[in-house]
Amino acid sequence: MRAVVMAGGRGARMRPYTTVLPKPLLPVGERPIIAILLEQLAAAGATRIDICLGYLGELIQAYLDQTPPDIGDTEIHFNTEPEPLGTAGALREIDSLDEPFLLLNGDVLTSLDFGGLMDAHLQSGAELTVTVRTNRTEIGSGVLTLDGDRITAYDEKPVQEHVVSMGIYAISPAALEYLPDGRVDVPELVENLIGAGRPVAAHQLDGSWYDIGTPDDHRDATEEIDRSPGRYLGATREE
Repeated sequence: MRAVVMAGGRGARMRPYTTVLPKPLLPVGERPIIAILLEQLAAAGATRIDICLGYLGELIQAYLDQTPPDIGDTEIHFNTEPEPLGTAGALREIDSLDEPFLLLNGDVLTSLDFGGLMDAHLQSGAELTVTVRTNRTEIGSGVLTLDGDRITAYDEKPVQEHVVSMGIYAISPAALEYLPDGRVDVPELVENLIGAGRPVAAHQLDGSWYDIGTPDDHRDATEEIDRSPGRYLGATREE
C-alpha cells in the first residue's frame, strides 16, 4: 500500500506558531503530528509514503531525517512543489503513482483504520473513496416556513444532519486522468469524476478525527492525546 501526505500548506489560521514551524511539525502531546501519522500509516501496511513539501518543507525533511519515526522498512520520499499546486495538483509531482494509494493531510489526528479504508476502496470498485462522517448541527432558534407573510410551519431548534468529508481519500490511478491542469484541490477532482459518471464511494469514519487547523483544534487534539494515548500509534513512544 502507498500513501501520499500533503505537508506544504502555510497554516495561516495557526499563526503565529506557523511563522516559524510548518503545521505538520506542531506537537500534539510530546511529538509532532506528522511523526504519529507516519507511524500509523506504516503500521497499516504502507510500504512507501510520499510527503509533498512546500512552505518550510526543509524543516519537515530535516526533522524526519534527524529523528526518524518508528516505521520499519517503509520508504519515505520527499517531493517539493515548485509552486503551490493544491491538494490534488501536487500528485503530478510524484513518480509512478500506478497503484491505489491513500491521500491525506499531514496535520490530522485520527484513529481511522487506514488499512480498512484501502480494503473498502478496493472492494467497492470505486476510482476514488472519500472518508466521511455525519455532522449534527442544532439551529439555535425556531425555524419558520412562510407563504408570503403567513407562517405555515414552526420548527423549534431543529437539528440538521450533513454528511461531510474528512479530507482522507483512497484513490486509484484511473482517477488521475481527470486531474485538470494547474492548481487543483481534491474536491474539484471528485466533481470531475462524478460529472464523468465515474464511481466515487464514501467510507464512514469509525473513530476520532481532529484537524489541526486552528488553535482551538490544536488544543482539542492535544487533550485527546492526553485522555486516550493508546488510540494513536506512536503517541506515547519515547524518542
